[in-house]
Amino acid sequence: MAYDSYQAVVEDPNVDAVYICLSNDAHLPWIEASIAASKNVLCEKPMVLTAEQAAYAFSLADAAGVHLVEATWSRWHPRMRRIVDLATSGALGPVENYRATFTFQGVTPGNYRLSPRHGGGALYDVGIYPVHALVACLPDVEDFTVVDVEREMGGEGVDLTTQATLSWGADTRAAIAGSFNLPASQRLTVRGPAGEVRVTDDQAFATWRAATSLWVDGHIEEFPQVDAYQIMFEEVSDRIQGGDGWLLPPRDSIRVARAVDSLLW
Repeated sequence: MAYDSYQAVVEDPNVDAVYICLSNDAHLPWIEASIAASKNVLCEKPMVLTAEQAAYAFSLADAAGVHLVEATWSRWHPRMRRIVDLATSGALGPVENYRATFTFQGVTPGNYRLSPRHGGGALYDVGIYPVHALVACLPDVEDFTVVDVEREMGGEGVDLTTQATLSWGADTRAAIAGSFNLPASQRLTVRGPAGEVRVTDDQAFATWRAATSLWVDGHIEEFPQVDAYQIMFEEVSDRIQGGDGWLLPPRDSIRVARAVDSLLW
């Protein structure tokens, strides 16, 4: 079926859910419009641009009795689920050190990622992945302390690179990096006093239909080829239809937004 506008989609009574994949500045207006029409919403990361907006958006969904889910698709990948399980189960002991990068080169002039008006910038676009994995590994941490942050700003007024160090208690450190200007790198390491886990390739967050593996305290765990993007849609669809499909928790999205706020403002 073809529609002549986004509004026509959200007003169609035969539509149960919408997927919002627009420039970042357009997310909140279409979340509002979709929820006003009683639609479930799966919205690309960053779902919104501030923690205040995140809390507001989830309050709308709660009041309407619909699901609102941030589509950070890496969170549905079995390898990422395993990393989070190791970090939260106590297998590593309390997480003390975290290092993650998502950097690449090649954003061309005129791309919305370079536009402040459209909510552009490296932290929103790719740095958000390391932040999401960080909050997932630390479910009891509400807020992080910014130890240090360095930015390379572009002429358009957005960050081309953001590198930061965060803390959540004594002797804890998280080093994260997101960049449009650094060589391609997607790495992730989580360490505690009882063990360490790290990805073995350079595709920690954007693994696309490829077999993957993890280094876990000296041994390798293998993961078959999957499409995490498809898994995300299937799990969200299952939950909307009354099943038990896994959803990225709203609290995680709000904590991510708070961490990003602390790095930007």
